[in-house]
Amino acid sequence: MKLLFLACLSPKTGNCTTAERIREHIESSGHICVLRDIVDFKSPADVAALVAQEPSFEGALAIHLYKGGRLLLGSKAPFGIVFGGTDINEDVKDEKKRMVMEQVLKKARFAVAFSHKLKQQAEVFWLSQSNKIYIQPQGIETKATASFSWRAFLRGSGVNGADVEDLHVFLLVCGLRRVKDPLFLAEAFSEWHSEDPSVILIIIGPKIDPVFTGEVEANVERLRGVFLASERSQEQLHAVLKWSSALVNSSVSEGMSAAILEAMDLRVPVVARDIPGMQRLSDTRKLDCSSPLRRSSEQEFVSVSKRLLRDRSLRERVVRNGKRYVEEFHSSAAERITYQKLVELLH
Repeated sequence: MKLLFLACLSPKTGNCTTAERIREHIESSGHICVLRDIVDFKSPADVAALVAQEPSFEGALAIHLYKGGRLLLGSKAPFGIVFGGTDINEDVKDEKKRMVMEQVLKKARFAVAFSHKLKQQAEVFWLSQSNKIYIQPQGIETKATASFSWRAFLRGSGVNGADVEDLHVFLLVCGLRRVKDPLFLAEAFSEWHSEDPSVILIIIGPKIDPVFTGEVEANVERLRGVFLASERSQEQLHAVLKWSSALVNSSVSEGMSAAILEAMDLRVPVVARDIPGMQRLSDTRKLDCSSPLRRSSEQEFVSVSKRLLRDRSLRERVVRNGKRYVEEFHSSAAERITYQKLVELLH
């Protein structure tokens, strides 16, 4: 079966990584899956023309109901859709987008939500389509490159003259756009660095929004102890994560953060903003056993981060529970089986 797969493929982003992984799952069962960036198409007519070209595509798949799914509405090929966090957290607030998303979901043979919570949120708007929404968490596999040099990475990020062994590096992994809100923690971590120069915050990720990137760069320039690093390959990023003290996440909206899941798989503690997307990943019965640890204010982020550095038992519990969670709920093998079965619905 020849399939067209549409997704946002900005290099070294979570969307790109997810799309590549799903494509590999589909092709491992003998199908041809052609992955294309949504920015290559101006309208559904462009996609319809591509699908109809000989040899024609027999089916299609897209990530995001609005960004990707709307481009499939003019095509005759049967298709499936994968929810993104932006769908439920942001796009449904726009009535025009929500109407388009409803059309996409009605026409789709199946839809995939990364969590029960995401499906429940979708049912608020499209309950009649609930039976076609399958739950499949993201599958996680981590592999750090053996050639990684922590010193070289720090120098490349502008950290000079520091004793690597004494540093406590907190990483904020995100594409530079407003919804990720990387500056939320910058002032607080800079103040902490003034008290303890061994503590630094490194924001790492691609420059997605040029205007907002300029704001981030200007703020980082004036804040001591806060640095900006360019995006890395997935293996290099995993190596950076593995050597860091903790991952922090300050997004105002998340579907399911691959960076958080990867950190948990690598046994790295996570401190994340207390938003619905984070609550899906947490054991709320007891804070000390939750992973990630969730906080609302900048001061709370710093407070719990300080505790992670001094309280070894807390760190061990967070790391142990995070690893166990990923192994239990984010199996790449299980994800592969799910997508291979769902593709059969496109026949």
